[in-house]
Amino acid sequence: MRLEPIANPSLTRRLTLPALAIVATIVIASLLALIAGGNPFAVLGQIIIGAFGSKFALLETLNRATPLIFTGLAIAVAFRAKLWNIGAEAQLYAGAVMVAVLGTGALQLPAPLLLTIMALAAMMAGAFLLLVPALLKTRLGVDEVVTTLLFNFIFLLFVSYLLEGPLKDPMGMGWPKSAHLIPEARLPRIVDGLRLHWGFALALIAAVVVWVIDAKTTLGFEMRAVGQNAEAARFAGIPVTKVILKTALLSGGLAALAGFSEVAGLKGSLTLDLSPGFGYTGIVVAMLALLHPLGVVVAALFVAAIFVGADSMSRAIGVPSYLADIMLATALLFMVLAILLTKFRVRRD
Repeated sequence: MRLEPIANPSLTRRLTLPALAIVATIVIASLLALIAGGNPFAVLGQIIIGAFGSKFALLETLNRATPLIFTGLAIAVAFRAKLWNIGAEAQLYAGAVMVAVLGTGALQLPAPLLLTIMALAAMMAGAFLLLVPALLKTRLGVDEVVTTLLFNFIFLLFVSYLLEGPLKDPMGMGWPKSAHLIPEARLPRIVDGLRLHWGFALALIAAVVVWVIDAKTTLGFEMRAVGQNAEAARFAGIPVTKVILKTALLSGGLAALAGFSEVAGLKGSLTLDLSPGFGYTGIVVAMLALLHPLGVVVAALFVAAIFVGADSMSRAIGVPSYLADIMLATALLFMVLAILLTKFRVRRD
């Protein structure tokens, strides 16, 4: 048995195999629900109801999807250029730290101007955090998988230090968290009384902008060319090193916007448990989207719906919510296999 490359995969093949991956994930989840003592149809139905069955559920799903869109875009941008950014979690926290520094009273400005400055500062922090591994990769040949992954742990320890020291809220009764943002530094709610904020709209705008960059600009073409074959791109006159550095700046900035939206839009202060792993889940989102910027929005909604729906399902039926984690892991494995079989066919020697 061997794998034979497919020069131009048909549209049917490119759509059918990912769809089959989702179907296979649902089948596996149904079997696991049955083993856990639940009715598979009731479990899946309750997940859907819990994610979309009411106005509150729908807005919670959109709210959960917001940081996943940002981190998914960050991963998709980097992976398309073969820059293996595993550090979106650290970049998210870098953006959150800048929001906590600037939004707690350091700047007294009108809300639109203050929010713009905070978002730009957050993006710069996240971009710098990925620029360092990118420079190590291009200058010294250091594997960015290792450096970006380790940055997650290093930066979380740094955030812990800040929350126990310089950024600790003196009125926080000893809890390790920053002071609350001033009202001008908060993103307004889209629907009064519910948690969905304008960070979701910003995430949609970011997805469209990234799609335009990817599909309509020279930089997007260069990123795809470098990702396909860096040596061929270099031979064709594309400045590979500059493209990788630009990709790092864009990817890190997008991941940092997740931290900006979570602090300014949802939490109102910086805490060490701000992210339950949005940076890592962004990898799943990007892979499910096949690294397509607009597909990231759909994939993020799918992942968010699983998490929100699984929480509701667990309360209603009693099947453990860990089923959501298994579904995502299974979906990722099947999607990677689908991507492989889209580009290669199995031949018998």
